[in-house]
Amino acid sequence: MIRDVDGRVLLALRRRPPIWNLPGGSVEEGEAPWDAAVRETREEVGLDGEVERLTGVYDRSPDGDPVLVFACRVVAGEPMTSPEAVRVGWFAPDDLPTEINPYQPQRIADAVQAGPAAALRHQPGPSVRMLFPD
Repeated sequence: MIRDVDGRVLLALRRRPPIWNLPGGSVEEGEAPWDAAVRETREEVGLDGEVERLTGVYDRSPDGDPVLVFACRVVAGEPMTSPEAVRVGWFAPDDLPTEINPYQPQRIADAVQAGPAAALRHQPGPSVRMLFPD
């Protein structure tokens, strides 16, 4: 998760499904999760980042794979669109778009309110792709 100097959160409007999301994606084989966060941020929104800390671990059953959210700081670049992100925008944590991945508001709140320890949460429900089919 990337925040600007005003505390706003950077979100990307995904092409499919067409919902706002934190930049991110899957970890490739042999890749560390924090390196995947940096790579996915660069690929999706054109920013070079540096991971500062883990803010949350979310159990995504029935998918089985946990979701990790990292706080990152920008070291280079300006937010831009990509084949995966048709729009990018900065949003106040208390004024998120209505077309947001339903799991993201909790993850954003956890990151904003986080102390030194990461949030650990079970977020039951279907995958986002099942909620927003093509």
